[in-house]
Amino acid sequence: MDKKRTSSIKRRYDRISAIYDFLDAPMELMAFKKHRETVLNKVTGSVLEIGVGTGKNIAFYPDDATITAIDFSEKMLERAKKRAAKLQKNVTLYHMDVQQLEFEDNVFDTAFSTCVFCSVPDPIEGLEEVKRVLKPGGQFILLEHVLSERRFMQPLMNLFNPVTVRLWGANINRKTCENVKKAGFKIINETNLSLDIVKLIVAEA
Repeated sequence: MDKKRTSSIKRRYDRISAIYDFLDAPMELMAFKKHRETVLNKVTGSVLEIGVGTGKNIAFYPDDATITAIDFSEKMLERAKKRAAKLQKNVTLYHMDVQQLEFEDNVFDTAFSTCVFCSVPDPIEGLEEVKRVLKPGGQFILLEHVLSERRFMQPLMNLFNPVTVRLWGANINRKTCENVKKAGFKIINETNLSLDIVKLIVAEA
């Protein structure tokens, strides 16, 4: 794990935590809000949310699941705690980095993330950790934006990527489906939700 880079990204998220929902509003309205419930409808059993952020998914947590959620930004986590309390949702929240999970092997039935692995400094390391804590055959659901395969889009996304990384540590040119496979997961389903940039990925440990 690149500790220096990880600390830098943590500081960025801490810094913008108070206005994160405002900054993220355009993408939320255009691409993500309508799909959060779809993701949460798929989770069962003992569930781990990777990168809870300010807690945008908490409203959709199913009542019959045992939810554990983590984030590596303490400031973002504080906002998630307030949201969980306001919504009276039963969730256990931890300050933790997906690149170095503090859970035993084979703990969770399901893991999910929404727009997280664009900002994990070493995404494959993080994905391998998710696989480690999932039970054999456990399900991992990702709602992610990825690098488009369209020839006119790729150069633009690569061009603007340093800007988004600089502002809040998020990469817009990650090949997340390839990374999921490299981490040892089997992709069960891959659905394009907005062109081929926003995807719903269902994988098996």
